[in-house]
Amino acid sequence: MGGTGSWRRVLGLGLARKTGYAPHMTRLILFNKPFDVLSQFTDRKSPTKRATLSDYIDVPKVYPAGRLDRDSEGLLLLTDDGKLQAQISNPKNKMTKTYLVQIEGDPTDRDLEPLRKGLVLKDGPTRPALARLIDPPTLWDRTPPVRFRKSVPDRWVELTISEGRNRQVRRMTAAIGCPTLRLVRWRIGDWSLDGIRSGDWRDAPLHRAPPR
Repeated sequence: MGGTGSWRRVLGLGLARKTGYAPHMTRLILFNKPFDVLSQFTDRKSPTKRATLSDYIDVPKVYPAGRLDRDSEGLLLLTDDGKLQAQISNPKNKMTKTYLVQIEGDPTDRDLEPLRKGLVLKDGPTRPALARLIDPPTLWDRTPPVRFRKSVPDRWVELTISEGRNRQVRRMTAAIGCPTLRLVRWRIGDWSLDGIRSGDWRDAPLHRAPPR
């Protein structure tokens, strides 16, 4: 029987480890990326210095599994295994991602219905999302602070999507007339930011079966 083995526990993908082999450790890092930090370790092409992952993570041979925009905050996964990296970041696997989104405006629950049904963006229709209004979450202070317009109210939305297009969440909230003010990715699959401060990281061990 051939194959390269599979993951005992890649949360959100539903993959199970094949039995009959002694597992070995791989490395998965959960990083709480601050605002204004690039989701890469180098930035040689920029004429001005910008913060990168190397300012926070001094671990060799780990690479981001997916990305998080410079002006977004929250959970970024890094791993030293290329196959796991591909499994997490491949949109075909429909791994869910949950965001806490501060939006401009005062939408009702009914106003979120287009997000739940799927709406059409310039690059095509979105998959149906989970969306609900929430109370302001207890989060770290952002540096720099969010710029508010005193004359315009704001609300928080918890939004869960199963795809990862460029700046998708921001475009989705703009499509319902509520521009995004602050965007924090809280969860990817079953991995979350629980207990991780902004700028900190921790290991989440995984095991896999070696190749046959």
